[in-house]
This record gives sequence, C-alpha cells and structure tokens, in this order.
Amino acid sequence: MKVLVIGATSAIAKATARLYADRNAELFIIGRNEERLQDLMCDLQIRSTGSVGRRVLDVTKQKEHEDAIEQAYDFLQHIDVALICHGSLPDQEACELDYEIAEKEITINGLSVVSLLTLLARKLKDQRHGILAVITSVAGDRGRQPNFVYGAAKSMVSTYLQGLRGKLHPFNVHVVDIRPGLVDSPMTAHFKKGLLWTAPELVATKIVNSIDSKSHTVYVPSYWRIIMAVLRSIPELLFKRIKF
Repeated sequence: MKVLVIGATSAIAKATARLYADRNAELFIIGRNEERLQDLMCDLQIRSTGSVGRRVLDVTKQKEHEDAIEQAYDFLQHIDVALICHGSLPDQEACELDYEIAEKEITINGLSVVSLLTLLARKLKDQRHGILAVITSVAGDRGRQPNFVYGAAKSMVSTYLQGLRGKLHPFNVHVVDIRPGLVDSPMTAHFKKGLLWTAPELVATKIVNSIDSKSHTVYVPSYWRIIMAVLRSIPELLFKRIKF
C-alpha cells in the first residue's frame, strides 16, 4: 500500500501514519515544520519496512502544491490512499474584527484543501483507483457563534467532497469525509477537557478502519453523528439565541 499524508505533523495525522507504518506501507509525508517532519520520518522508518519520503510545504502557498504532489508521485509511483489532515483553529473574535485574519484561516482550513483535492483528484482519476480521505470537522455541520469562520471553511470542504465523490465514483476512486468532534491535541491544548473529548490515537484507528471499509461520511467518535443531528434539528429562530 502506498499512502500520502498531508499535514503529517498534526496529532491525528501522526497517529494515522504510524498505523500505516505498522502495516509496512510506503509513505510520503508532507508538513510545514521541517524538524517535526524529519522526526516523524525517522519514527516511521523504524516502524515500517516500507520506504518513507517527505516534503516541507506551507499549504497557504498554493503555487507550490502541484510540485509537492508531483514529488509525492515520483516517490510512490502511484497513490492508494491520500489523507489530508492539516488545519488550524482560529480565534473567532479576531476573525470578526480583521478580514485578513479570517481570509488566512479560510485559506488554511478550506481553500488550500480544495486546491490539493483538485490536483489529487486528477491524478487518482487518471490511475483509475485510490481513496481520498479528508479530515473536516463536526463544526461544519452548522454555523455556531463561537467558531463559525472555522465551521464555514470546513463546511465548504464537506460540500466539495460530496460533489467530488460522485464525480470520481465511475473511476473507482472513493472519497471519505472524516468529521472528528473534540480531540485532545496541541491545537486544543488551551481548552478545558471533558467527557466528549477523545484521543488522537482513537481517531486515527477510526480513520484507517473507515478507509478500509470505504465509508462516506464518518463522525469520530460515532456519538457525534447523534449530537450533530440534534443541533441541525434546532429551528433557526431558537438556534440564533444559543451561544455555544
């Protein structure tokens, strides 16, 4: 198996890459931080008999996306699984006060993902097989007051994935939308943790299992499907008054 992981130094991505390394998959990892990427590469090489390659990439520099994907293909020759994991959790109030901040966050969480999907979809369509998996978020299911900039970007990606899934289906390319809930990671270190929080390793296991089973839309953990169904059912007249 040949696996590409973009945003590889995030907590969920690292845990997922390690699971594939345990399967001796060939891996190509892409991330922004060179030192962390090198450390992860060394870790994966110890775990796997498969080869491991890497590329440093700032996803906001969209002109570099095509070269990064080409490098991944040169290394792997073809891709069985492409997993996009990168993202950031913005300060909602800062985004409301300064459009440039909002634009940056929407680029990171939304537009950069669409850019990479455009390139990868073309490649997988040509090879006529493969799986595209993207980590979105339950935040994209409904625009809540505390994080609607983040939620809007994730919602855009989920909607894009729905259409892309249909487009690629005739070419034996499957698309998986992975929607985690609250995950205990460095990105959420400043939040107080509670019962609904889960570990990156549990999310990673669910990701790999969902890719294996070629699922469509996956809530992680699964109880978030029920929670978000309840939130979506609240009438807007009431929902607009709820500050959570």
